[in-house]
Amino acid sequence: MIIRRRLTVGVGILLATLTAGLGSALPASADETPAKASPKVELVLDVSGSMRTRDIDGQSRMTAAKQAFNEVLDAVPEQVQLGIRTLGADYPGDDRKVGCKDTRQLYPVGPLDRTEAKTAVATLAPTGWTPIGPALLGAADDLEGGDSTRRIVLISDGEDTCGPLDPCEVARDIAARGIHLVIDTLGLVPNAKIRQQLTCIAEATGGTYTAVQHTDELSGRVKQLVDRAAEPVVTPVATKGADSCTDAPELKPGLYTDREKFAEHRWYKVDVLPGQELRASVSVFADRAVNNDYGMLLRAVTVHGREIVRGSESGTGRTDAISSGLRYPKAELDDDEKTAETVCLQVSNSFSAPASVKTAPGMPIELTIDLVDGPDEASDVAAFGLGHGWWLLGALALTGLIAGLLIGWISRWRVAVWRTN
Repeated sequence: MIIRRRLTVGVGILLATLTAGLGSALPASADETPAKASPKVELVLDVSGSMRTRDIDGQSRMTAAKQAFNEVLDAVPEQVQLGIRTLGADYPGDDRKVGCKDTRQLYPVGPLDRTEAKTAVATLAPTGWTPIGPALLGAADDLEGGDSTRRIVLISDGEDTCGPLDPCEVARDIAARGIHLVIDTLGLVPNAKIRQQLTCIAEATGGTYTAVQHTDELSGRVKQLVDRAAEPVVTPVATKGADSCTDAPELKPGLYTDREKFAEHRWYKVDVLPGQELRASVSVFADRAVNNDYGMLLRAVTVHGREIVRGSESGTGRTDAISSGLRYPKAELDDDEKTAETVCLQVSNSFSAPASVKTAPGMPIELTIDLVDGPDEASDVAAFGLGHGWWLLGALALTGLIAGLLIGWISRWRVAVWRTN
C-alpha cells in the first residue's frame, strides 16, 4: 500500500509539473496589452425632402433609414464612440443660403446611450435641402481630437444642392489634413450622377461606395462599416493593374485600390527575396446590381507563367464584398545571394450583371500586399494550419503518453499484487 501511494503521488506530481510548465510557456494574458484609443464613427444622414419617396421595400426612404439605424444602434460595439449628424433636417424654406447651412449634430460623438440615440432619430422627418459638403465639414470637426481611428458614414439619396462647394473637393481637403479619416458613402438611388458624386467622395479618403435599395442591405452595410472602424485605418494607394505581368505595376507592401470590370483579369507584380513570405489578399466590392452567381480568383505565377499558388472564393445571392488570399514562402538559399524573384499576381472575377447595368467604371477592389520573414526548415509545417501551436500539441501528446504508461504500469502492478495475495 505504501508503494502504491508513493507511485500515485509521483504520477500526480509529474502531471502537475508538466501542466505548470506548459502554463508558464503560454503567451501573456491579453489583459496586459496596452489599451487602444476608442474608435470614433459619425453617421451622417440625409433628411432632405426627397427622403419622403416611397421606393424602398414599399416604404419611404426615411422610414427605411430609421429602421436600419435602430438595428445598427443595437449592434454598435461597446468600444466604439458613435455620433449622428443630419443634413436638410430643419429648414423647409426656399432660401438657398439658409438651406445650405442646414446641418447639425443630432447625437454627440461619445459613449453610446442606445435609447437616447434612437429617440433622437425617431424625431426626424424629411424636410429641406441637401448640403452634403457642409455636413462633411461638420462631421470632420465632430471627430477631431485624439489618435483613434475615425470614420464618417454618409447615407444619401441625392446630389448635393449647395454648389459651388463641391463635396468631392471637400472630401479631398479632409484627406489632405492628414487625420486618417475615412468617408464611406451609401446611395439609396441607382442614379449615375449620384453614384459618381458619392464614389468620388469615398475614393478621396480611401473609403467605399455602396448602392443599397433594401432596408436589410442598408443596415447590414452600416454595421460592417461601424465594425471596421475598430480596425487600424490605412489610406490605400491608387494603382492600375495591367493586361499582362510584363506591363504590371510593381507593388511594395501596403494597401492598394483599383477598379476591375466584369469578368476582367488584372495583373500586378511583387519582388520576393529568398527567406521572405509573400502574403496577398484581394477584395472585390459589388457597388451595383449583379447577378446571383459570382466568384473571384487570386493567382501567383512566375514570370514564365507557371502557377505557384492560388486562392479563390465564390458564392450566390447578394453580397457587398468577396475576398480571397494566398501565401507564398520563398525558400532561403544556401549561399549569400539575395536575388529577388518576381511574382506575378493575377486578380480575376466572374461577376456578371443585367444588360441595363453599366460595366464602367469597374468595381472597386482592394489589394493588400505584405512581405514577412519566411519560416525556416524546422518550422515549415508550423507556418500554416495550426501555426506555432504545434509545439503545444506535441507537449500535450507527450504528457498523455507518459501518464498513460505510468498508469498502465501501476495497473499491472496492482493486478500482480492482488494475484499474489
